[in-house]
Amino acid sequence: MTVKGIDISSYQNTTFDTKDLAFVFVKATQSTSYVNPRMAAQAKHARNAGVVVGFYHFLVAGNIQAQAEYFVQRCASQPGDILACDWETDPSTGKHPSTAEKDQFLKAVKKLRPDHRVILYCNTSSWKTIDTTSYAGDGLWIADYVTAGKPRIKAAWLFHQYTDDPVDTNVASFGSATDLRVWAQGPRTANRVPLPADKEPKPKPTPQPKPKPTPPPFPGRGYFGPGKKNAYVKQWGQQLVKKGFGKHYRVGPSEQWSDADQLNTRDLQLAHKELKGDADGLPGPLTWRIAFS
Repeated sequence: MTVKGIDISSYQNTTFDTKDLAFVFVKATQSTSYVNPRMAAQAKHARNAGVVVGFYHFLVAGNIQAQAEYFVQRCASQPGDILACDWETDPSTGKHPSTAEKDQFLKAVKKLRPDHRVILYCNTSSWKTIDTTSYAGDGLWIADYVTAGKPRIKAAWLFHQYTDDPVDTNVASFGSATDLRVWAQGPRTANRVPLPADKEPKPKPTPQPKPKPTPPPFPGRGYFGPGKKNAYVKQWGQQLVKKGFGKHYRVGPSEQWSDADQLNTRDLQLAHKELKGDADGLPGPLTWRIAFS
């Protein structure tokens, strides 16, 4: 069984038809001097349609490591995207990258992006007459314009480009779009052997933020100041000490308001810009809330 997809470049618009597609490959880069200006928008359109996205780089002879770095840095890839090397003759120079250069590029991309599937695209002529290693990374994407799913090669393949009318169209050798998506998640995901249920590591609980302390209700200004004696005065003094503003106490807070209470309160007020303008040493609603926050 197979599923259908297309591959596109800057020649296609950003609102291409995605009906019945399971995947879309988008040209990202070429050499170390070209980036498809429509790439990001084309990939976004494909993602919005719920299809698997891939990106390919048109490889040219020379500067292979630099091309690999250029590709992975500039393609708009996300986890689960497939990365491909387009290995064919460069029409501008008539040169075809060597097998060694192809292999070097695939291995470099796999090293730079170890969690992505990395595949090789080529036509049957390149595969049969130029390739000498049969190395295709994580899979072969073969171009042969014959019946879909029946390319004229003996090697195993994953993707088959079978026509360019009206756009480059492919099938992938997967039973369903879901199978393709699972495979595309990458070597560390798709190749992982599940452990028995009782051996599977339990997910770590998501840490929950600690709730901010709620200040106790402000009792009113009338409980503080010279001559006042009550439990609120002691509570206030203890909170000042807790916040680091208790240096004027000699024996600690008590229920009797003292000069030390006023001096410590003023120190707290001067330490907060929103209180500096009214640093009278007597707690009001704002001073109280800040002290208990």
